[in-house]
Amino acid sequence: MPAHPQVTALIGRSNRLGSDPRNTNYGGGNASAKGQANDPVTGEPVELLWVKGSGGDLGTLTADGLAVLRLDRLRALAGVYRGAEYEDEMVPSFDYCLHGSGGVAPSIDTAMHGLVEAAHVDHLHPDAGIALAAAVDGEELTRQCFGDRVAWLPWRRPGFQLGMEIAGIQRTRPDAMGVILGGHGITAWGASSDECEARSLEIIARARGFLAEHGRGDPFGSVIPEFRPVEPDADRRARAAAIAPVLRGLVSADQRQLGHFTDSPALLDFLSRSEHPRLAALGTSCPDHFLRTKVRPMVLDLAPSVPLDSVLGRLRELLADYRESYAAYYHRHATQSSPPMRGANPAIVLVPGIGMFSFGSDKQTARLAGEFYLNAISVMRGAEAVSAYSPIAEAEKFRIEYWELEEAKLARRPAAKRLATRIALVTGGGSGIGKATARRLAAEGACVVVADRDGGAATATATEVGSSDIAAAVNADVTDEGSVAAMYRAAALAFGGVDLVVSSAGLSVSRPLVETTVEDWDSQHQVMARGSFLVAREAARLLADQNMGGDIVYIVSKNSVAAGPDNLAYGAAKADQAHQVRLLAAELGKLGVRVNGINPDGVVRGSGIFASGWGAERAAVYGVPEEELGAFYARRTLLGREVLPEHVAAAVVALTAGDLPVTTGLHIPVDGGITAAFLR
Repeated sequence: MPAHPQVTALIGRSNRLGSDPRNTNYGGGNASAKGQANDPVTGEPVELLWVKGSGGDLGTLTADGLAVLRLDRLRALAGVYRGAEYEDEMVPSFDYCLHGSGGVAPSIDTAMHGLVEAAHVDHLHPDAGIALAAAVDGEELTRQCFGDRVAWLPWRRPGFQLGMEIAGIQRTRPDAMGVILGGHGITAWGASSDECEARSLEIIARARGFLAEHGRGDPFGSVIPEFRPVEPDADRRARAAAIAPVLRGLVSADQRQLGHFTDSPALLDFLSRSEHPRLAALGTSCPDHFLRTKVRPMVLDLAPSVPLDSVLGRLRELLADYRESYAAYYHRHATQSSPPMRGANPAIVLVPGIGMFSFGSDKQTARLAGEFYLNAISVMRGAEAVSAYSPIAEAEKFRIEYWELEEAKLARRPAAKRLATRIALVTGGGSGIGKATARRLAAEGACVVVADRDGGAATATATEVGSSDIAAAVNADVTDEGSVAAMYRAAALAFGGVDLVVSSAGLSVSRPLVETTVEDWDSQHQVMARGSFLVAREAARLLADQNMGGDIVYIVSKNSVAAGPDNLAYGAAKADQAHQVRLLAAELGKLGVRVNGINPDGVVRGSGIFASGWGAERAAVYGVPEEELGAFYARRTLLGREVLPEHVAAAVVALTAGDLPVTTGLHIPVDGGITAAFLR
């Protein structure tokens, strides 16, 4: 069935507005359209409202993301509305207004869209508009900027009361094209979708122009010389990578978090200015901002030139103070009906000269928290440029943050996957077992860093696994100490640290003993024995900094246990890896780190090792065609089945996803059943 023309217009407008961050932030704001459609029961025309549903994003909105309501029933709710203190009664009432299945859950702003009589309504959170809305004299600034074309409405909590007041403005002021909502954002309307969109863009453009024309040049004050950004970029990011795992461990005290790092010029400039401590303490203003960023950030008060150990010590002190302060904030405002405190740790940590660390229950949430704080900085800049930044009162912020309706939105989130909030690093992830393992770990909810000495292969795997919120690629040589350290720095900057390391990088050369060269021996021991050691050593350092436990899994081989012909260098290197597992399990247990191994055999399909010439060499040893090598290996097993990369990946998940929490020092055979490789 073709989409209703009003819906088609609404989706197009929403996507255009929502794809430009100058108009609104991710997931912020909503848009609606009204129109007639036939009731499938009576066949009679009815007036409908299509509006972006709860939790959706305008930039990526589709028709499936709309709530659909009967307009007559929605407007009839005004007759049973009992006043602002009963706001929470109204959202469940929207369910009685749904048309058909109703689409997705209606948002708290549904009343605004339904009660305004115009056919099309936009509600957006542009930084320029919020700058006026969050200025101490926002009403006068709105009059100066827009004259009578845009009205001012003081702060109102989103809900039915706000919708009624906006509808009153639209009804009684025919020349007005929209409203600046104090402490919140903008709303615009139009008789057509094009008119509504044009008015939204006009309000935003005028606000930006007004701030540019009338704003002073140094709204954040003078530069604090010792807080200037660390240069060059590599040094700044190296310091950030050293801080990130420690911070992640600290802010995961209530529940495990993922991290994101930002060092944009606008952020670094803000943190270098004299007014940043005052402004950061005021917190963010727009509800969408502080729902993501919490009531205020945590701010380091030391210069970047201070030694790292002192910085980390001070961060621990500030974190303890923040937790105490946040708990006091909660208890100041909580009532018997308030949801439980969701954790007292900061979502945003600001480090002058270095950047911003943001945290959340998944990478996207962490990244968006940082993006929303950048929006807040832009709002502060605009408000301070023309006036003074004055966010809504703390009590109002609490009412939004711990709103039962917000709690209901959180409850609608799907159940977390088994490896959610875990960060995995897979070496040799560009092909074979490593690639299959990266794919499987991501499917189980982990964020994955794919490392390979073939950077193109690593990138291809990461792209296949998912977006940058799920996977990152690193070009790394596990035989090189500097490259291994850089690999972990990349993981710390991408996701906040590492929890699960899979050492899968490998190679092989098959030769009789007398034909095995020193180069053959050295190359295999460099990658598998030395490489696994370097990867594990750097992992231990990072995991100790995080103080959250972790897993290290070695992809070893049945050849570490069972001898085979013409394979000395490979088998000896694998035996070295196998004993590293035991030694590391004994040493790292005190950190809560479990170390286990997997012993596959004959993983031919998709294998980078077999494809690089080893397959032909092993086929020649056994006297079979290379294309039949996998089947040959299968025939010699007890189960008669070929071992695939996915079988090894499944074993990694079995060891790390929670079903074996007290298992360490174990080797799991994944070989189809090789009696000579039975562990004794």
